[in-house]
Order: sequence, then structure tokens, then C-alpha cells
Amino acid sequence: MKLLIADDEPLARQRLRDLLGDIGGHEILGEASDGREACEKAATLEPDAVILDIAMPVLDGLEAARHLAELPSPPAVIFCTAYDEHALAAFEAHAVDYVVKPIRAERLAAALTRAERFRHGPAPAGSLPAARRSHLSARMRGALRLIPVHDIRYLQAEEKYVVVHHARGEDLVEDSLKSLETEFGDRFLRVHRNCLVATDQIKELARETDGREIVRLRDDPAHLEVSRRCLPGVRQRLKAL
Repeated sequence: MKLLIADDEPLARQRLRDLLGDIGGHEILGEASDGREACEKAATLEPDAVILDIAMPVLDGLEAARHLAELPSPPAVIFCTAYDEHALAAFEAHAVDYVVKPIRAERLAAALTRAERFRHGPAPAGSLPAARRSHLSARMRGALRLIPVHDIRYLQAEEKYVVVHHARGEDLVEDSLKSLETEFGDRFLRVHRNCLVATDQIKELARETDGREIVRLRDDPAHLEVSRRCLPGVRQRLKAL
């Protein structure tokens, strides 16, 4: 099988390389040192399986597994971790196996056998854990870009997509505006039926010369219209900030 190794510890990645060399029969496509890098590399390298640590910076392994499951050809996920308290969450995230460090060659070989079976009959989608995400995933031309939620300035619905305006530019995501409002309602404020704004980005509520109410942002030149329906809620929310 084609494999991707993801662990923030270089020695742990080398240990896995050595074990896989002893086991034989597998190709290591690359390595990642955090969950976001693992997702982005998996989208471009298309491994059959990802050997994934849980406690990693930027994006932990459990959330990374959720993003990996959304890829067009999701890889099997094998968690390798020093802790056993995440086992239930790991299997809810459709991991094919959960290996506790220090890893033995025979135990890793058994996990790879499970991953091989996954390739011929992957687990059904739809029961991933509902924990709130720290990143949104945007797919573009075969690549995956993970956008930190704290970098998002506002979200606008546009046909069947949502445009995410963030610190590094714009991306399209397939989440609905309603689902994003439900998941991140404490962070984003609805100002229009097609727009959510990060509350910490709102500089002021103002009235234009034509009578329209708008919000101006701290780090973005956009002037976003506030609908009459949303205006009372916007005023109430801003008073509480």
C-alpha cells in the first residue's frame, strides 16, 4: 500500500519508517508534522492509508481524520498514539485501527492488514463525531486547503457554495451557511440571509447615504449590508460585545 506518515515528532516518524521497512511491501509517499499538513498532502499524494498521531499542533489527529474522510478517495486511517483515552473517538472517526506507542512491528502489521481490507470495503460515511472544527476544508483543483476558523472575516453564500473571506484571500467551501451558523454561532453573526460576519471583525454599524445599514470591518475593506430582518439581532449582539 501507499502510505503517509503524520507525527509531530521526527524520531517517531523515523521509528515508523524503520518498522515499515522491516515489515516490507509498502511505499511511503511522504511525511507530515501536523494534522493540516497531513490533510493537504493526502489530497495531492492520494495515499491508501495515513498513519496518524493524535496529539499534534495546528490540527489534531481526530479533526484531521474528519477532513480526510471528506476527500473524494478517503484513505484508511491508523492512529498511532502514546495515549489510549482517545480510542472511542478514534473509532467514531472511522479509524481502521488504534495502535498505542511504543509500537511493535507485529501490531503495526496487523493494523496495515486492516487498512488493506478498508480499501476493498470502506466504512459507511455519516457518523463522524460532531465536535466543532478549528478549520474549514476547501477543495480546489485536486488540492485541499484548510482555513483556520479564527482567520475568517466573513462568509457569503453564492449559489451552491459559500465563499470564505479570510486573512489569506478567498476560498469556496461546500458547507451551507446555515450549518456554519449552527456550528459557529458564538463566533459569527448573521447580518443578511446570505452573509455571516466574524463578530471580532466588526468595527462599526453605520448608515449609508441611501439609508442602508452596513457593517464595516477591522481588517477588510468590505462594507456588508445588514438586512432589515437581521438588524435588531445585530444591534443586540453588538451591545453585548
